[in-house]
Amino acid sequence: MFDTIRAHLTVLLQSIAYDNVYQLKIRLMILLSVLAIAAASQRVGYVYLIKGDLKDWRVSEKAAKSPGDAAYEMQKWINELTPEVVVTEKIENAIKKGEMTKAVIAAMARVAEQNYVLDVSVQRTQKHQSKYEEAMELAERYPDIAAWLPKKRRFFDSEPRNTVLFEALALAEAVDRGRDS
Repeated sequence: MFDTIRAHLTVLLQSIAYDNVYQLKIRLMILLSVLAIAAASQRVGYVYLIKGDLKDWRVSEKAAKSPGDAAYEMQKWINELTPEVVVTEKIENAIKKGEMTKAVIAAMARVAEQNYVLDVSVQRTQKHQSKYEEAMELAERYPDIAAWLPKKRRFFDSEPRNTVLFEALALAEAVDRGRDS
């Protein structure tokens, strides 16, 4: 896998001049397999894409129990899926995330840093009026995941479990397009 990344880097560096490492990482997203992770209260979700095609997705409550559990599950996913790029959320400005969720994201980002993958962190900003509108738009582009589309909740209901899948997909798309989501 590391040889594949090195080969892609060599080709890209020879053909295109990049201003910074972030632009290079973004360009590689088009060519490589991507594991994007999102976390919310009591759940973590991932999506796995190969050359932009959605191949796998999962929601885990176990990974959200503690930073240790998050790190264990992240390593398991990296070993199982062998991504070349891992995308996590930048937690510095994540004002809507609780302390435990931030700790879970940080633990998963540390695991990515310790593996032979390109690790990218992006700030999550919402471009739609609600998560549900964003999820509907993503489901149109990725119909395989449409069955997991969360239903809009009433104000007294807790957030649907599957919204985290669409947050992960939005993070992957953000890097793929070369901007924060």
